[in-house]
Amino acid sequence: CREEGIVFIGPSEEIITKMGSKIESRIAMQAADVPVVPGITTNIETAEEAIEIAKQIGYPLMLKASAGGGGIGMQLMETEQTLTKAFESNKTRAQNFFGNGEMYLERYIADAHHIEIQLLADTHGNTVYLWERECSVQRRNQKVIEEAPSPFLDEGTRKAMGEVAVQAAKALGYTNAGTVEFLVDDQKNFYFLEMNTRLQVEHPVTEEITGLDLVEQQFLIAYGEKLSFTQDDVKRSGHAIEARIYAEDPKTFFP
Repeated sequence: CREEGIVFIGPSEEIITKMGSKIESRIAMQAADVPVVPGITTNIETAEEAIEIAKQIGYPLMLKASAGGGGIGMQLMETEQTLTKAFESNKTRAQNFFGNGEMYLERYIADAHHIEIQLLADTHGNTVYLWERECSVQRRNQKVIEEAPSPFLDEGTRKAMGEVAVQAAKALGYTNAGTVEFLVDDQKNFYFLEMNTRLQVEHPVTEEITGLDLVEQQFLIAYGEKLSFTQDDVKRSGHAIEARIYAEDPKTFFP
């Protein structure tokens, strides 16, 4: 788009690429003082290397593909034996699915809530968060129900997560619409999971509670307009829930 003089409605290619790598995004968030799940931020080449790293992190942990997404490319590892057996097959699967076999490990957070923060950032240095979406109801690590506001969060945690999401976006120089996803433990500690550099399927949930048209905002930002509202102007009203419908084989329950 840039070479052809076409304005892309979204963030820069460089940011999309960086956030598309789980390893690179973890490194970027650590540099921005954003809390991440304890783990490793380099590619693990072999099962033997993974086992040594796992001893430092401690079990249980998650083996993840750096290029993973959509619930694919992650597996819970509870013992050294499980990790030994699963490493090569997961690495091969990641290479086949994503064209990238890079793997890393992070600590498993039991009973975590999956909560994401919607952001808008213009090209004039203004970034706001539009509250959260609760995405914890999942099947095969894929979202089924999205809800806003989250019934789990208190106001203090909600505000802190929004501010950290803005901090992350500003550190990246992010523009347009984006979502910072977090895992939140039972003590309401939250950790960066990933950043989606697009307008997500569940964005209407946010539109319903804020009254904002996020697609319209994307166009205005791409056109070079400043956000017409500040953080203090972003109010929420009511409650919204979205349910996804998946097309699956009725016998195998797979697409």
